[in-house]
Amino acid sequence: MQRLALLSFHGCPVARLGEKDTGGMNVYVLQVAKEFARRGNKVDVFTRCHDPRDPQIVDLGDGARVVHLKAGPLSETKEALYQYIPEFLNNLLAFQRSEEILYDLIHSHYWLSGRVGMALSKSWNVPHVTTFHTLAKTKLQARAGEKESDLRVSVERRVMGSADAIIVSTAQERDDLARLYQTSPHKVRIIPAGVDLGLFRPLDKTHARKELGLSEKKVILYVGRIEPLKGLDILLNAVAMLEDTSDTRLLIVGGKPGLDKELDRLKSIAAQLDIADLTTFTGALDQSELPKYYSAADVFVLPSYSESFGLVALEAMACGTPVVVSRVGGLKTFVKEGETGYLIPWRCPEPFAQRIDVLLTNPPLREMMGKAAAAKAQQMSWGGVANSMLDFYSCLLDDTWESVAGA
Repeated sequence: MQRLALLSFHGCPVARLGEKDTGGMNVYVLQVAKEFARRGNKVDVFTRCHDPRDPQIVDLGDGARVVHLKAGPLSETKEALYQYIPEFLNNLLAFQRSEEILYDLIHSHYWLSGRVGMALSKSWNVPHVTTFHTLAKTKLQARAGEKESDLRVSVERRVMGSADAIIVSTAQERDDLARLYQTSPHKVRIIPAGVDLGLFRPLDKTHARKELGLSEKKVILYVGRIEPLKGLDILLNAVAMLEDTSDTRLLIVGGKPGLDKELDRLKSIAAQLDIADLTTFTGALDQSELPKYYSAADVFVLPSYSESFGLVALEAMACGTPVVVSRVGGLKTFVKEGETGYLIPWRCPEPFAQRIDVLLTNPPLREMMGKAAAAKAQQMSWGGVANSMLDFYSCLLDDTWESVAGA
């Protein structure tokens, strides 16, 4: 049995998905924590308080728990959180001493958590594994207009240099670490992310649509954070270009209506394109609701400029829905062109519109791709991810890391 400390400083794994700063990383941390615990390990996930209603400790079952620690104002933006790392670190160390816990290994998630992990690794004299999920330099190259601080780039370099190992989801992410940050590939382990196959599975489409109150014949879906990097303006323009938008519903799941400027911008674009009447912005939803949306959709679309993995696309596939996604990041590793969906290499609406139209107007093709998508997702469970990580942790703790490095 190992006692593991997972760090997710800015993103709480039990927060509502689709709101600002909550997405695939939150799911990733939550799922691996649960799977680690199911295998007999003790797991604490440390995150900052984000809601006054949150208890300090949330029990996830089987020996896993989320521990909320005070670190700055609850409503503070992610961009301003770096200054509260000392407070978070002090509260974490106080919690550890009060519980008289000794951890075997630290796994940090995102650059802010990586900075915490650096300090804890030194204090506790235990290995520090880190996963970045997104990299500043990758985002800056992906889309014109993206802004990332020099501080983030500097801290990412420091975390990469000090960490005992780095876990990534794809070979491209490993290559980005080498190309953009000059990190040795021998320090990097590739372990693809997974999907919760107990939750995400095909449901009856007719029943799902009835439950969601959808009467339209054709349903297009996006799920995720509402931010420019996700390319939702591309999706809106693509839908406006469809040959026939009658009897069509576009569902955009994510964001916080009334409090999200990007959501307001997208609503304005939909109105300008004259598709506001067929577009529904649902806001963020509990993850338990998402299988109904995925199953109700004819096609799932993710037109991102950058994705380290693209977990929502895999969730859609697990529900038997073909996908039309950007040919970026981890999406290239599990979306099979022409079999489980389509990979679009250009960040413009025309090719997205073409592929969406092909699927909407060809039910046999849509059904065939949906079945292939679900079959592919069956090969990518979180249980398998956890097994690979635990094996890797053991190698690191046994000092046999060099024999598996870079695999």
